[in-house]
Amino acid sequence: MIPFSILDLSPIAEGSNAAASFRHTLDLAQHAERWGYKRHWLAEHHGMPGIASAATAVLISHVAAGTSTIRVGAGGIMLPNHSPLVIAEQFGTLETLYPGRIDLGLGRAPGSDQATARALRRNLDSEADEFPQDVLELMDYFSDEPKQRVRAVPGTGLKVPIWILGSSLFGAQLAAYLGLPYAFAAHFAPAHLMQAIALYRTNFKPSAELARPYLMLGFSVIAAETDEEARFCATSMQQAFVNLRSGRPSRLPPPMVGYLDQIGPQEKTMLDTVLSCSAIGSPAAVTQQLQAFIARTGADELMITSQIFDHTQRLRSYEITADIHL
Repeated sequence: MIPFSILDLSPIAEGSNAAASFRHTLDLAQHAERWGYKRHWLAEHHGMPGIASAATAVLISHVAAGTSTIRVGAGGIMLPNHSPLVIAEQFGTLETLYPGRIDLGLGRAPGSDQATARALRRNLDSEADEFPQDVLELMDYFSDEPKQRVRAVPGTGLKVPIWILGSSLFGAQLAAYLGLPYAFAAHFAPAHLMQAIALYRTNFKPSAELARPYLMLGFSVIAAETDEEARFCATSMQQAFVNLRSGRPSRLPPPMVGYLDQIGPQEKTMLDTVLSCSAIGSPAAVTQQLQAFIARTGADELMITSQIFDHTQRLRSYEITADIHL
């Protein structure tokens, strides 16, 4: 049986607000802990009306304080938005507060548009990709004897597991080269999935952090008592994705009867692509789809995301998924 974990964007539903999203995030994490999920990760996004997890480290602390055993972390921190020292201090603080429970996933994308990126004080004038150097600098801050003169306090000597996240081949190459665990966003950008897996496993170099490749894959699950109910719930996620890709990011919309019949062929093709790494349906249908995905990829762990409008239905989807033993 491979571990299941949760990727939570702390979604803001239409007619709701960030305060409700934070309550739901903690409630989900508390249920997930009881249901046996391994991790609860939150993701950094900025300027998105439907995502409340912008201050990711703050929200991680909120979730970790309200739970006791589940690992809590970032999936991920968009490192180009920050100095490595600041992230080392933040996650050194989290690890000190909640020892042995904090994960740090690192992404290369800014997670925002250029206007938001400038507001984050990023240097957009440099053409060089500094992500690999920033990852190495961050890892050094956590080492027992950092090579840099500046120290992360707290941070130095703390064993915070670092993951490389990605939706392209770049992250797979970097994770393999550094000997780090790798998480691929198959639920969002499945096009390069199999190529990234092969690249990571073939080129992996054992390190002090990891002896063999460890692959986590993002996977979307919308589970309900019946296929019909699940397909109805899935229309919220489908609307949100189409809105995002059309340049109209929105709060998570309520489900809509007949949504797929109301969109054009371009939107349907877009959804067919992204939904290739998802399971939508009854417990039996979701089990079959999960089994097929794991058999195809050989994933070591799945990071489950369930973008469902109603919080009670979202909890039920995660509960159904937790009951599937693969």
